[in-house]
Amino acid sequence: MDTMRDRFAPVVSRLLDEDPRVAVVLAEIGKDGFTEARRRHPDRVVNVGIREQLLIGTGAGLALTGMRPVLHTFASFLVERPFEQVKLDLGHQDVGAVLVSAAASFDWPAGGYTHMAPGDVALLDTLDGWTVHVPGHPDEAETLLRQAVAAGDDKVYVRLSVQSNPAGLAVDGERFLTVREGRSGVVVAVGPTLDAVLTATEGLDVTVLYATTVRPFDSAALRRATETAGTDVVLVEPYLAGTSTAAANDALSDVPHRVLGLGVGRRELRRYGRIEEHIAAHGLDVRSLRERIGGFVSGGRRAAVQVG
Repeated sequence: MDTMRDRFAPVVSRLLDEDPRVAVVLAEIGKDGFTEARRRHPDRVVNVGIREQLLIGTGAGLALTGMRPVLHTFASFLVERPFEQVKLDLGHQDVGAVLVSAAASFDWPAGGYTHMAPGDVALLDTLDGWTVHVPGHPDEAETLLRQAVAAGDDKVYVRLSVQSNPAGLAVDGERFLTVREGRSGVVVAVGPTLDAVLTATEGLDVTVLYATTVRPFDSAALRRATETAGTDVVLVEPYLAGTSTAAANDALSDVPHRVLGLGVGRRELRRYGRIEEHIAAHGLDVRSLRERIGGFVSGGRRAAVQVG
């Protein structure tokens, strides 16, 4: 199976052919995938070199002229390093772009911490008006990429990863999908965590929601799920743990509830290792997820019985 990033250049190259508004801005990384597209559209495929602040500034300038820019590099260089430009050149000037990242939280462990960005979604959460897509399969990535580019002049972040679920689902860029129903808690699995969550919760009486668009947060889907499954909520996110706990709390602010946020921990792991080792170290492997989710939802039931 190809990866999400394998889909990126072919899909966006076709969009360049189809829509004269689309432009691509690169910062050296990923340029080889656009060799043919650059020959066809030399004025709309721009490589600024290893200058990530200029990457964002160039994209904002293109947006001010009415173009629909797609900006791409590793997440740490796309969101963290040029954050001031994301905040001002795009946000303050109120222009849109599609930011498409690679490497996710720890997709390339050998690159070290400079190439890891578990805090990217949380950082964008400090800004207003961003749509954030976290696909869990290359087919979903293609769907969400096409939607993002076609989304008028909105500010959109598409977070690509080499981690993937075995099969893609019919995502629409808005709603959470219900993939399993239960009566003893709700688990929201984000993007590539779905397969591990489904395996970890096998036999547990919980509802599993699948989220590939996390901003805006689908509060209505979470509320509906809690009406039958109860208000113990677990969020499993492939980035910084707790990133969406505030959104879940806001969605359930008028009812008693408990929220557990699982994801990448704040503690830096200073050995390269392999992706699987990072997943286990952050408690996102199947065994750890089952222990943490099972303990949380069963603990809530015991507490309710004791109070009663």
